[in-house]
Amino acid sequence: MFNKITIIGCGLIGSSLLRAIDKKKLSKEINIFDKSKEASIFIKNNFSAKVFNDISESVKDSDLVIISSPLSSYKEILLSIKSNLKKDVILTDTGSVKKEINKIISNLNLEHVHWISSHPIAGTEFSGPESGFAELFDNRWCILSTENQKGGKEMDRLKSFWEAIGSKVKLMTFEDHDYVLSLTSHLPHAIAYSIVRTVVNNDNKFKDDVVQYSASGLRDFTRIAASDPTMWRDIFIDNSENILKVLNSFSKNLEEITKAIQSKNGEKLNNIFSSTRKLRKDIIKAGQETDKPNFGRK
Repeated sequence: MFNKITIIGCGLIGSSLLRAIDKKKLSKEINIFDKSKEASIFIKNNFSAKVFNDISESVKDSDLVIISSPLSSYKEILLSIKSNLKKDVILTDTGSVKKEINKIISNLNLEHVHWISSHPIAGTEFSGPESGFAELFDNRWCILSTENQKGGKEMDRLKSFWEAIGSKVKLMTFEDHDYVLSLTSHLPHAIAYSIVRTVVNNDNKFKDDVVQYSASGLRDFTRIAASDPTMWRDIFIDNSENILKVLNSFSKNLEEITKAIQSKNGEKLNNIFSSTRKLRKDIIKAGQETDKPNFGRK
């Protein structure tokens, strides 16, 4: 599919891409750059990919360059590689926020570079190259975005790449992507961090009991709140406008529940709790979740 692919950043997503590309033989050569010496050594010891110490050299002659690093590092990375990008290279990423990154790339005026952002909606609470696995993207959505949304042969080629890895592909504007993800991903993480902090900051007398008798609800929130802090710091900063909007809406809904509890309004509480059940059924119907008890976990 490609002669040479460069992956910049080999954490969970980057190393999973490396595994998937290698397993499915999607490129004749794979170049890797990661600023972490530990990550670079891990890749050298476990994969046949070529690991570079010089980020600019790593992208030379690559047909596809994938940035899979924290959002706050993009500008430095782009400034470092722009002079060595091949003519008509496809440049993409795996970040969770698009609008602000697109502004950076637009301001750099990269000539003969086809910038198409990617966001594979996949991940776990673990990080680092040792946590990756080739099947991470199987039957998961990957959202692609460009400035004009007209597609073209480069879009078709990148779409085929993600489909070959196992993903379902959706095209979306930068603005729509950031708003939708603020609801489906960023808000749940903000809530999870808040819930776990509330539990942690509670009376230490019950710490052992909280751990011992954690119900499934708290366990799921601790999984979300265990996500990479650097990545999520960058997401909350870059998508702050949308996240603040949805947090404000969340606060209003929480206040409505608070008032219903204070007034012991059982009918109000029942109406609130009943109104939310349909979304769960819709998510299962869309194939994004299983209807097995405990999310199908053993």
